[in-house]
Amino acid sequence: MSSTLTDGELTVLGLLVEQPRHGYELERVIEERGVRAWTALGFSSIYYVLDKLTKRGLIEPTGTPSSAKSRTTFRPTATGRALCADATRDALSTLTPPRPRVLIGMANSPGLPDSDIVTGLTRRLDALRTQLADVRATRARQAPLPPAADAIFDYGEAMLAADISWTETTLAKETVMDKYDVKKAHRALYSPSAKDFTVVDVPELRYITVDGAGDPNTAPAYAHAVEALYGVAYTLKFASKRDGRDFVVGPLEGLWRADDPSVFVTRRKDAWEWTMMISLPDWISDDMVHTAVDAVTRKKDNPALAELRPRTIAEGTCVQILHLGSYDDETPTLDRLHNHYLPDNALTFNGDHHEIYLSDPRRTAPAKLRTVLRQPVKPV
Repeated sequence: MSSTLTDGELTVLGLLVEQPRHGYELERVIEERGVRAWTALGFSSIYYVLDKLTKRGLIEPTGTPSSAKSRTTFRPTATGRALCADATRDALSTLTPPRPRVLIGMANSPGLPDSDIVTGLTRRLDALRTQLADVRATRARQAPLPPAADAIFDYGEAMLAADISWTETTLAKETVMDKYDVKKAHRALYSPSAKDFTVVDVPELRYITVDGAGDPNTAPAYAHAVEALYGVAYTLKFASKRDGRDFVVGPLEGLWRADDPSVFVTRRKDAWEWTMMISLPDWISDDMVHTAVDAVTRKKDNPALAELRPRTIAEGTCVQILHLGSYDDETPTLDRLHNHYLPDNALTFNGDHHEIYLSDPRRTAPAKLRTVLRQPVKPV
């Protein structure tokens, strides 16, 4: 026979060692002492545990079993008393690390909007404060308590108080931490007018990049590139946040090129070459990028990860505009840029066509997509 006891079994057995009880008495004591705050024992599970302990020979009915199962009084057997004593000694000295689910939530939180994290932690804080008030009220109703019961309530209150303190501190950090956001740091570059072309001077910016070619709607290499970029970008974000510097993962961006620029106007996508990329804060080093790539590679088989590189790009003087609508509706705007605005202002191409995808196409209707169209230029 196994000598191990679950937490629920040890709790019920210990209450029966204290004195013989039937199911309703066990339920009353468990409720009064706040046992459910530190062990999972529902009303129905009490009878399940009683059955298990009986079958193991650890408890027995005190008399002829009643037809009403809930009124059958149980007492420990000699074997049950001995096992309860051994298990209790072990429980007093054994460290059991807590694994609250909130830690999983915090590990995944960088993928959520800031407001969702703050809302979740605020709700948790309110629930913890309510639970602590309930525990204190339950304790006060039964005062004075025996030393063992006092110690149990002390522990429960201490754990709740510690959790409240941790949640308050974490919530404060989430509220105060200044996250770097490239769209805010370089607002003029990421929020151009949708009516007119504007001229901007683009400084050196750091990116993670993947090169490729072909129609982005059908080429597997394009899908692999986007997946690799986001995987590495979020891995970098998580690592940087752990070190105390957080940032918002930037939008997907693309440099597009072809021997004949007219293919962008005619939408001959099979002739396009591209570099897909996501911006980085300047504190993210090349070594950090390589470490993140290695981490993602261990989890995901993606050929684009081997091609991903950190890169610094300086575009200089550019003309840009905000395009509203589907990607395939960019043609009139590009025609205006190539064949009217540039010649009218004595400008010509000086680098790759650049697009910044401010909207998520998976969640945004094509007519509402927002895309920055940018072209590096120089005087003719």
